[in-house]
Amino acid sequence: MDDLRWPKEAFIHPEGENKEEVRQLAESIMDKVLDYASSVTEYPPLPKESDFEIPSISGEGVSNRELIHQIQELIDCSMNPNHPRYIGHMDSIPTFVSCLGELVSTFLNNNMLSLEMSPFLSRLEVHVLEVIGQMFGYNEQAGGVMVSGGTLANLEALAVARNQAFSVMENGLTEIKGKPVIFASDVCHASIQKACMLLGLGTSAVISVKTNDHSKLDVHDLELQIERAYDQGKRPFAIVATAGTTVTGNIDPIFDISQLADKYQLWLHVDAAYGGALVFSDLERHRLKGIAQADSITFNPQKWMYIAKTCAMVLFKDRQVLEGDFRISAPYMNEVAFTNLGEINVQGTRHADIVKLWLSLQYIGLNGYQQLIDQGYRFTKIFTEEVRKRSFLVLQAEPETNICCFRGEPAYLPKEKWDDWNRELQQQLLDASHTFVSLPLYRGERWLRAVLLNPFTSRSQIQDIFKQVDIFYDHYLESK
Repeated sequence: MDDLRWPKEAFIHPEGENKEEVRQLAESIMDKVLDYASSVTEYPPLPKESDFEIPSISGEGVSNRELIHQIQELIDCSMNPNHPRYIGHMDSIPTFVSCLGELVSTFLNNNMLSLEMSPFLSRLEVHVLEVIGQMFGYNEQAGGVMVSGGTLANLEALAVARNQAFSVMENGLTEIKGKPVIFASDVCHASIQKACMLLGLGTSAVISVKTNDHSKLDVHDLELQIERAYDQGKRPFAIVATAGTTVTGNIDPIFDISQLADKYQLWLHVDAAYGGALVFSDLERHRLKGIAQADSITFNPQKWMYIAKTCAMVLFKDRQVLEGDFRISAPYMNEVAFTNLGEINVQGTRHADIVKLWLSLQYIGLNGYQQLIDQGYRFTKIFTEEVRKRSFLVLQAEPETNICCFRGEPAYLPKEKWDDWNRELQQQLLDASHTFVSLPLYRGERWLRAVLLNPFTSRSQIQDIFKQVDIFYDHYLESK
């Protein structure tokens, strides 16, 4: 390798010949990262306009100094979800140990495709998911896999449901008589439609069920839609319930839905990407009543468990159904009694996300996670009380998680101006106090959404946010 020209630190020498040079580069980069992470309040939640131009890919490679400079530019131009006033989305500040876990798994570089390529980590993933499955109420027959996000988790769950319902794993959909359909609320995540598109069913296969004033699926309308689908010659095969809707964070009545799923012999999938974390709270677990009846569950620890992205999973009540209706064997792998995870996963080659999840669970502990979730509820209550104190603000729904969705409806403006008022308030909060709330379009109107997820968001910061709201309300007409 003496005649090859690349940076001395491009790889770590297997016998440590460049250990000190690698250490110096690593320390320089870690200093930049730690300086940023420990001073995030000095950065705005949203990046400012930058004149930084993405450089062309170097022919000869850049120096260490230039590399570090580009890393700093990357930091400066990036979203800052670690800021305590970044409360607009389900993006959490990651636990430090999950960041270190990401570093460890990257260096190990095991491939979760098979036991041969990840002998310990494959078994670790199976073990941890069995434990989490039991927290949802599953027994020892349950199992699952980790995937890169909730979209893939929902896709795999519905693929298994489809394959089991119609026995199409081998021959496909062409011989099915009647259109296969599923049922989900009119505020379900967009990944449900995307899954049906990818599964060859088309987005029209998702029959939309009404939600009530609290953004929860209407069980009466669900049964009407099921009966109507049968009457029209369609082939219902699954119901999707949501535990933690994207905009309002509300939770569908899972137990009541499970009763209908059982009555009509339909697969029940619960998209608990966000709300699944409630199983870690003794006080709030009851909100997921009935989830143990689900045939499959999506859960994303990258959200309310503060694990660095990506970290998601899909769990199945009966692992044998997953293996029987989804497994594609990899003949190039050694045959062992252990099922290679890549054979029962929509992904093949896969990063070992289990490391950062496992280390965070070990380091923070179940009690620590319970405290984090319960704190989110306390601050959501404080935030919601501030909304209720103001006659010009209204709640979209009663919060069931740590999400408060609200908007201004000032009497001094006509109704058609309210969306603009809320849009300008969002910008004012960002400009005046570095507070970022999102502005989703929900049921034809613009709403402000606050996600009380960051453990460093404080009561005083919430009170300051509403002082800014009051100032904006009082002086809005003067500024026009």
